Amino acid sequence: MKESKLYWFIITVIRPFVKLLYRIDVKGLENIPNNGGVIICPNHTSNADPVLLAIIFKRQIYFMAKAELFKFKFLGKIFKAVGAFPVNRGKGDTSAIESAEKILKNGKQLGLFIEGTRSKNNEFLRPKTGCVAIAYKTGVPILPVCMTGKNEHKVKLLKKNIISIGEPINISQLNIADDSSKSIRAASRVVMENIKKLGPQIN
Repeated sequence: MKESKLYWFIITVIRPFVKLLYRIDVKGLENIPNNGGVIICPNHTSNADPVLLAIIFKRQIYFMAKAELFKFKFLGKIFKAVGAFPVNRGKGDTSAIESAEKILKNGKQLGLFIEGTRSKNNEFLRPKTGCVAIAYKTGVPILPVCMTGKNEHKVKLLKKNIISIGEPINISQLNIADDSSKSIRAASRVVMENIKKLGPQIN
């Protein structure tokens, strides 16, 4: 599985403009694995989040994205060309899960927002179980990432924003007893707590 040339062309072109417009302060770059499969697991507050992540990681991120983004053929082709793939949310999309597992087994980075959708109320949302379930099945580590404004929950244009990257969480650290829904949900809450701790204390 080769990295997309179009992905890197786009990133190279937009990187200076995105850094200028979003004034990103990145913390924890040393925690990013240099090789091997890993699930990048951030919170989600802005449509710009995937782009902000892509410009700071040295390896391509293959994002799982909502299927609605692919319904227009032209845009769908572009998304797929840069490594994104669709998931039908809330429907147990086995095809998307298989694609995610293939990416990780090939030693690539999977981008998966743990909340499943954007938070619009200045709060962290309840975590979905997909991130932990895929990590449990593939054995890859989870990289917790917190994305916020400097003094507010939401990432915003023309304001200082903070991306904090935590230490990788190995699946063994989550003490998952089995692959039951109860065990996976409990582990997902632990990952979410790790993400929250990375961010600034916002009232």
